[in-house]
Amino acid sequence: MGTSFPNSKTLYLFFLIVLFIGSFSSPSKAFANESLTQCLINHSQPSHPITSAIYTPNKSSYSNVLQSYIRNLRFNTSDTPKPTLILTALHESHVQAAIVCAQKLSVQMKIRSGGHDYEGISYVSISSPFFILDMFNLRSVDVDIEAEMAWVQAGATLGEVYYGIAAKSKVHGFPAGVCPTVGVGGHFSGGGYGNMMRKYGLTVDNIVDARIINVNGEILDRESMGEDLFWAIRGGGGASFGVVLAYKINLVRVPQTVTVFSVPRTWEQNATEVVYKWEQVAPQLHEDLFIRLTMDVVNGTKAGEKTIRATFIALFLGDAQRLLSLMSNSFPELGLRSSDCIEMSWVESTLFWTNFPIGTPADALLSRTPQVLTHLKRKSDYVKQIIPKDGLELIWRRMIELERPMLTFNPYGGKMGEIPATNTPFPHRAGNLWKVQYATNWDENGDEAARHYIELTRKLYRYMTPFVSKNPREAFLNYRDLDLGINHNGDESYEEGRVYGVKYFKGNFNRLVEIKTKVDPGNFFRNEQSIPVLPQ
Repeated sequence: MGTSFPNSKTLYLFFLIVLFIGSFSSPSKAFANESLTQCLINHSQPSHPITSAIYTPNKSSYSNVLQSYIRNLRFNTSDTPKPTLILTALHESHVQAAIVCAQKLSVQMKIRSGGHDYEGISYVSISSPFFILDMFNLRSVDVDIEAEMAWVQAGATLGEVYYGIAAKSKVHGFPAGVCPTVGVGGHFSGGGYGNMMRKYGLTVDNIVDARIINVNGEILDRESMGEDLFWAIRGGGGASFGVVLAYKINLVRVPQTVTVFSVPRTWEQNATEVVYKWEQVAPQLHEDLFIRLTMDVVNGTKAGEKTIRATFIALFLGDAQRLLSLMSNSFPELGLRSSDCIEMSWVESTLFWTNFPIGTPADALLSRTPQVLTHLKRKSDYVKQIIPKDGLELIWRRMIELERPMLTFNPYGGKMGEIPATNTPFPHRAGNLWKVQYATNWDENGDEAARHYIELTRKLYRYMTPFVSKNPREAFLNYRDLDLGINHNGDESYEEGRVYGVKYFKGNFNRLVEIKTKVDPGNFFRNEQSIPVLPQ
């Protein structure tokens, strides 16, 4: 029933053991590094020299380049295996050279665009040697308001996309995530969702073209890659099929004034009744309204006691008066007041949702430095039936026992119930009431602390088993979770890949495998949770 994972736990422990074996420094790996450097230089174009984009461990700036896009401090230790080289591509030809040389020298290539991969597999590997192809220099955002479209390179951040759109229009936006430092490459290719998904669907539902470099080093667009590959890289993970250079997106219309609110209710403030009502109405509300629910453990009113705090965070595509009327009719239990509602522009709302202070200038979206860097573990689930009140209170008691993990419920309905599950590799559409994220953060360093907090997260995940999807217990690719299984890309690659693949993609997994086998039969583009090829 999904309450334990003997095989995937073993694999996960194996991954952790390998993760802390130390950095690569043997003569053979030094030789591999030298060979790779020379190969890259030999295959670069004279008009676009590659030397300045190559960082090897003997360069003083190597550590800074490596660490600057590590977003999970679990994977920023002295013992974490290091890449033999980092290539910060400055031109498309540099990506082509990387693909050629990695195959020639049998060196695994990891592709990093923003570093928010929860398990660090865009910059850490269980295989050696490996190098990182870092896309952060390829980050242009070319907005065409007249056509209501934009070309966005994979190394751009969501914040740069939002800023680029807002700089040209007050009535356009884009449905993607609420963290501005997330990289486009991973977010777009893995599905991508945000607080406008009930109105406009997922990020991948608004992608109309792409540029990708395949295993042969060819640059392809939608027409030349074909509809199968274009389908696969909109939710199936681009890094399994090639190196996505850029996506062409449809911009969406937003009103000049939107409204946000954040309203907390503790257990003592009737949270049970309010959350139970949220369960019933959140997926059914007008598609202009998205109300996220977060639940965490805080200090109670009595000294030494803990309680649950449920916080309702909303984006409404309209003014406060209309929102208050809608809430009064549909969700009066929350007791929303006019003083809770804050009117602002859409781009200002992206700052609000990232916890920037009201009034923060929009150019804060251009910062590539996260507001918080911490050690973290994330997991995901999908809920298809309303959780009864006694079930909610059981979950909350368990959360108070554990104290640290936090739950976030993101409601579905609206557009998410209208798009067929086979339109993109992302299958979690109609039938889901909301998506769950489990989040645990900690500041302590070391293996012991990591094991402790990861196990707390797993315990809460196990406690949730009766209330979430089953057969398979579904998961979201952008919330990467190695507990679900690890692919060692050996003889058992297909079997290992199917373990996590059906959780992420359900019935779409088989089509992804067929496309992967066709476009990359040698399984060059691979990682610990990539799409496998069919067994020979």
